[in-house]
Amino acid sequence: MLSVSFSPLLPAVALWAVGAVAALLALLAVVSRGPVALLRALALGLVVLALANPSLVQEEREKVKDIVAVVIDRSTSQTLGDRPAMTEQVRAELQRRFGSLADVEPRYIQADDSAGDDGTRLFAALSNGLADVPPDRLAGVIFVTDGVVHDIPPSIESLGFRAPLHALITGRPDERDRQIKLIEAPRFGIVGRDQTIRAVVMERGGTGSAFVTVRRDGQEFARQQVRADTPFSVDVRVEHGGANVIELEVEGLPDELTLANNRAVVPIEGIREKLRVLLVSGEPNPGERTWRNLLKSDANVDLVHFTILRPPEKQDGTPINELSLIAFPTRELFQQKIKEFDLIIFDRYANQSVLPPSYFDNIVRYVRDGGAVLVAAGPEFAGYGSLAQTRLAPIIPGTPNGRVIEEPYKARITDTGNRHPVTRDLPGSESQPPAWGEWLRIIGSQVPSGATLMSGANDLPLLVLRREEKGRVALLLSDHAWLWARGYNEGGPHLDLLRRLAHWLMKEPALEEEALRASAAGRTIRVERQTMKETVDPVILSAPSGAQRDLTLAESRPGLFTSQVETPELGLHTLRSGDLIAFVSIGPANPRELTDVFSNTDALRPIAEATGGSVRRVAMEGDRGITVPRILAVRSGARMSGGDWIGIRPSESAVVRGVSVLPLALGFLGLILLVGATLIAWIAEGRRRA
Repeated sequence: MLSVSFSPLLPAVALWAVGAVAALLALLAVVSRGPVALLRALALGLVVLALANPSLVQEEREKVKDIVAVVIDRSTSQTLGDRPAMTEQVRAELQRRFGSLADVEPRYIQADDSAGDDGTRLFAALSNGLADVPPDRLAGVIFVTDGVVHDIPPSIESLGFRAPLHALITGRPDERDRQIKLIEAPRFGIVGRDQTIRAVVMERGGTGSAFVTVRRDGQEFARQQVRADTPFSVDVRVEHGGANVIELEVEGLPDELTLANNRAVVPIEGIREKLRVLLVSGEPNPGERTWRNLLKSDANVDLVHFTILRPPEKQDGTPINELSLIAFPTRELFQQKIKEFDLIIFDRYANQSVLPPSYFDNIVRYVRDGGAVLVAAGPEFAGYGSLAQTRLAPIIPGTPNGRVIEEPYKARITDTGNRHPVTRDLPGSESQPPAWGEWLRIIGSQVPSGATLMSGANDLPLLVLRREEKGRVALLLSDHAWLWARGYNEGGPHLDLLRRLAHWLMKEPALEEEALRASAAGRTIRVERQTMKETVDPVILSAPSGAQRDLTLAESRPGLFTSQVETPELGLHTLRSGDLIAFVSIGPANPRELTDVFSNTDALRPIAEATGGSVRRVAMEGDRGITVPRILAVRSGARMSGGDWIGIRPSESAVVRGVSVLPLALGFLGLILLVGATLIAWIAEGRRRA
């Protein structure tokens, strides 16, 4: 390529000034001397031209290949149905066709799910992928997508390029889908009360009605038929404190696009309005204050405490109307209002005929229906008045052997206790012997059932837990826990032990022996499996797309198995281990990717046609194959697509490999022109004067 360039010897302002003076002198010469002065004007012009320093420039250029960007949509909506297979077929066909275009370099850009809940951002991926490409080298852009794009620019000026944009749409126009959408979902609820969840079933290509199954903590408790696109309500009882996981699932359609949005999960945090605890002390003892201080320190606990100071057999002749003692309201507590209590504690209680046998039957029934009883035993537990010799015996996990051992010993956590959340990692248990003070008494007992978490002198059972149908029972075979509270021999973790024990009895989810929990950090899922077994089976992880995989867990601490896994999918993931179920959401609970899952050609059409491009499906209704249009280079004209072809616009871009410069106004040639013009002007003007 040959061109002329200028490299002025003077600054631009000075050069223009010299040119203006030369033009003025030439004009005056022509006016005063006539046409012969034109030679003088020519000489002045050559002087100005020499100062401009013109040169002939010859460039050696090498044409470069045009860039065509191919953006492959790999978002969550592109994993539905047969879209992944269609995407791979389109990509392979595009590679084959670009292989026959020698002057075109395809650049493949993959667009994954964006961070947060931004959905599919193809244009952001395109901009990042072409950051090192000059705009004039871009000959075209091809999107391979389902048309669900969330960052479409408002105008063609926002694109930053003028190349045609073509969209090849995967998916089919006859897709069917049904999804459930939450309208109103409570986050908190009072234990024992109902909460209302409102939702709606939306569908395309459906039947107009569907059955919705409602589960609580993985257990089905309701099933109802609802009309599509019509809101419905479900009343749910908050059964326990902590997370009550409510799952609403609508049945799927035949050949449905995805089942990932057929389920909605509502975790309702159960809050106890007031924890009501009944503490019955058989007689005044030092441990009585320990229990009272522990329970009164929690503002959420409503404590009712009675100490039996005057058993019925005690007769000293004092008239009833002169006694200042409050009568023990046995009928009101153990018959009328027993179900209102979350926990009943018998602290060194002996059967003194205060409670008739029928009331013990009420307590047994209360436990089996979901209540909790803690027996803190003293020497009376080994005697004639032991609770183990009442109608309460069927639910008490230990049977006294009549021995009361009084000697110093340090409580030890058993192998079972090391696996149980109540006693695992109890402060001081990490050393042997444990770093806590001694107790001085233990009640000898046999434990035919239940889990022994702690042992005392002579390896006798000290703390035993047992499940009784829906309820729970704990037996503490010593009344010397108060020694830890008083700091005897440096004391011990009485608050940790007794508080955990009470909360386990009241069904605190964090203290369950068998539990499955999951949490998320970014796209990493952490799984915890609490169990009393030595080994656990793999946990089944179900992704929103329906894909499943087994997770192998490793024991991190006794009774606690953990695992971590990365997931590429956004949305709600389900984990199952036997009858246990847990849910964890990656990203938003209802991601934009699954809000509208139908492929469409309308969203990208305005911006594509504004660039001269096109939008078309690669598969039509009933057509099991795909059709990829031909790719043609269109050098002129506004039409960039046809019935079976799409066009790219060659850019004619090139790289300069070498430059040759030939100065015109300097050197021998410039001197000859300037001297010649001056000599001719002098001769011509001299002849005119002669």
